[in-house]
Amino acid sequence: MDSHRLRGLARAGVSVWSDQLSAAMLDSGELARRIEEDAVTGVTTNPTIFAGAIVGSADYTEQLRDLKSDGAEAEEIVKALMASDIVRACDALADVHAATDGRDGYVSVEVSPALAADTEATVSEARDWVKRVNRPNLLVKVPATPEGVPAIGRLVGEGISVNATLIFSLKRYRRVMEAHAEGLKRLRRSGGDPSEVAGVASFFVSRFDTEVDRRLAEIGTEQARRLMGKTAVANARAAYGEFTRGPGSAATGGARPQRPLWASTSTKNPSYSDLIYVESLVAPGSVNTMPLETLDAYRDHGDPSPRPLSEADVEAAERDLRDLEAAGVDYDDVVGALEEEGVAKFAESWDQLLRAVESA
Repeated sequence: MDSHRLRGLARAGVSVWSDQLSAAMLDSGELARRIEEDAVTGVTTNPTIFAGAIVGSADYTEQLRDLKSDGAEAEEIVKALMASDIVRACDALADVHAATDGRDGYVSVEVSPALAADTEATVSEARDWVKRVNRPNLLVKVPATPEGVPAIGRLVGEGISVNATLIFSLKRYRRVMEAHAEGLKRLRRSGGDPSEVAGVASFFVSRFDTEVDRRLAEIGTEQARRLMGKTAVANARAAYGEFTRGPGSAATGGARPQRPLWASTSTKNPSYSDLIYVESLVAPGSVNTMPLETLDAYRDHGDPSPRPLSEADVEAAERDLRDLEAAGVDYDDVVGALEEEGVAKFAESWDQLLRAVESA
């Protein structure tokens, strides 16, 4: 496999991040190798990723035993295990953070999905993660639910770098960008330094095709069939258009742009290219966070000189979304269902983690 393909993606303006982290990756030096060889400049995590790493693994046995012997409750144990990995990953990416002047080199940790409908509790837990990790290259992931959006603005206003996550809707994405911009204004008014705050907005991609393709197949018309496998990319490309026209696309007043991040970029439908959600979203100034298998696939056969998105691509994407509505698919219903499902899945993973720790 040839890492120059991933470096070609980075040269096209896409920051390559790993959507996976575990003690095994840190202990074996795999994360360090991917930073060195694969142009990986960041890491994202979520409850599902940590559940996969911790549940059924012997890698955390000693830490878990020590924490339980100290009388820690299950939630505290889980957070301590997560914090340990996050701190080590932040340190592994510290040189990237310094070399890019704070543009890259970040590690994301998510607030409990159980708090997705509670603004105050989300803000409190995000502050707690900042204290626990105590690294300048930490991003706190906050679900962009109706209650999460105001939390994003408040945290940015306190100088906390936020990864706004679980975004499916263009309307919600606009609200996230506005909340980030308002937070920066409050930070300036309080005498804070906006240049020390980073931000990304995680737009989920492949799940959109999964949900929409099912609906299109049920409709069954020629117009519906033509759109299958196209609308997730169209939704993300339209989001990129929102970014380029939005309040956070340019660094102003010392603030960094809140970059769009393409999440859920592994291909779920085996009839589609395994790199459809990477090669179709070469958007300068964006982040693509990929599971290890997708990183390896790009390393093996990805386009070494990918073509960046054009304004014409964005306009075509916006037409595809209009055609989706014309075909009989309710966009608002789709994104609402996906948000509800996304929060529920992360909450289920969180509960699985807590149960596993309690029974260990």
